[in-house]
Amino acid sequence: MKVEIWSDVVCPWCYVGKRQLEDALSRFGHADQVTVEWRSFELDPDSPARVELPMSTILQKKYGMTAAQAEAANQRMTALAASVGLEYHLDDVRPGNTFDAHRLVHLAATHGLGDAMKERLFRAYFTEGRSPGDRDTLLALAEEVGLDADEVRAVLDGDGFAVEVRHDEARAGALGATGVPFFVIDEAYGVSGAQPADVLLGALDRAWSDRHPLTVVEGPTDAGGNACADGACAV
Repeated sequence: MKVEIWSDVVCPWCYVGKRQLEDALSRFGHADQVTVEWRSFELDPDSPARVELPMSTILQKKYGMTAAQAEAANQRMTALAASVGLEYHLDDVRPGNTFDAHRLVHLAATHGLGDAMKERLFRAYFTEGRSPGDRDTLLALAEEVGLDADEVRAVLDGDGFAVEVRHDEARAGALGATGVPFFVIDEAYGVSGAQPADVLLGALDRAWSDRHPLTVVEGPTDAGGNACADGACAV
């Protein structure tokens, strides 16, 4: 069974959603038969490589918040992240263009390291205050998860995996995804937003049941037509 997740590495809800999916999978009886694939989604494709503004100011500009409202929003998000075991320092984040970060996730996926790359990018941004638009940062993070430095440089210096990123974004539009995280299970069930783990678990269970419908094999009845003789009573 395949779970695809559209997300951006600067989306605070997406990191929370990752943890909630991991919680759901830890309680899903067939987790060993689930493949997770990360799909690209840029919240701000036109962003420069570096944005020299604090998150509170960005919230004020984007959503028309007051300074107090922006600070309160950051505090609520930080508390929510902490509830799933994440450490956010939103006052220290360094926003920037995420296109190259998405290309690295695709590269990492070809080596079976897609999830590790995504996790490292999330932690670097939300916990460590490192920029996803900085080339040297991306190179260092990619090496940390086990990618070859020369291969990473070749991707960053060229257009490797650009088509894959754009394809993901086009699919997101075709699927009707207007925000992230957006989960698609077996190309049949979509879950929008960082839903609680129980919601994701329910979607996994339903998708599994659809993929593996139960076939009941009837046993023989006794001479009187009763079905209790073989060790089970009819309901």
